[in-house]
Amino acid sequence: MFELHNIRIERNQRVILKLDQLSIDDKAFTVILGHNGSGKSTLMNLLARQLTPDQGEIAFQGQLLASLSQKMLARQIAFLPQRLPEVAGLTVRELVRQGRFPWRGTLGRWQKEDQQIITQAMQQTEVSAYADTLADQLSGGERQRAWIAMLLAQQSPVLLLDEPTSALDLSHQYDLMALLKQLNQETGRGVIVILHDLNLVSRFADQVIALKGGELFYQGAVHGSEQQQGRTQEQDTGFLNDELLTELYQVPVRLMNHPDNLHKVAVVC
Repeated sequence: MFELHNIRIERNQRVILKLDQLSIDDKAFTVILGHNGSGKSTLMNLLARQLTPDQGEIAFQGQLLASLSQKMLARQIAFLPQRLPEVAGLTVRELVRQGRFPWRGTLGRWQKEDQQIITQAMQQTEVSAYADTLADQLSGGERQRAWIAMLLAQQSPVLLLDEPTSALDLSHQYDLMALLKQLNQETGRGVIVILHDLNLVSRFADQVIALKGGELFYQGAVHGSEQQQGRTQEQDTGFLNDELLTELYQVPVRLMNHPDNLHKVAVVC
């Protein structure tokens, strides 16, 4: 569980994120969303310890995030930023192998177990066929899968991904989200991801954290099975309701039943 208390971040004398209290289930598939400038990436960078709050504390599984060594942090939390680092000259296998460094280090002794973990990560993400291909020669969707394989090889219990679908076409967006959902269900790893597409949220997310103006607007279940925070309603109808979405985005939003009757489709009116 992530626990955030009395978080404040200011830039140019303006508060860009203000969270009095926020708890995030590190086993669920959680989506962070909101309009541009709402504080999504700021929150994600706090969770990944890429950013230090001006005020407040963040704990992970009962320990202050700031107290963890860099190696221990990498063993606990795997982070994929929106802008992927350059990997010129690395094959997919070599890229995925980077995920083992928190456990072995640069000069550490590599074991048979490490290779098994690397192989399994590539199999789970379906990039084994590209193992000897240079990572920067892959398509956008294939490259994202290779990076996620690296996160899996890291064997951290939580995966943080900042807008992983932003550079992908529609088909690859759904493929990637289906992969993350499958990994969450089959491996028990928590997934926290920033998204913009409400239809992806409806189809794949368990939990939603919605930010508005740098503050918590909604936290709870997508379909209304758990208590929400940050906003008062007589009855918790879940995140997917017309009134709440219209208030969040300040445009008329209507929800329709998808033909499969398993999730909703959001339409801007």
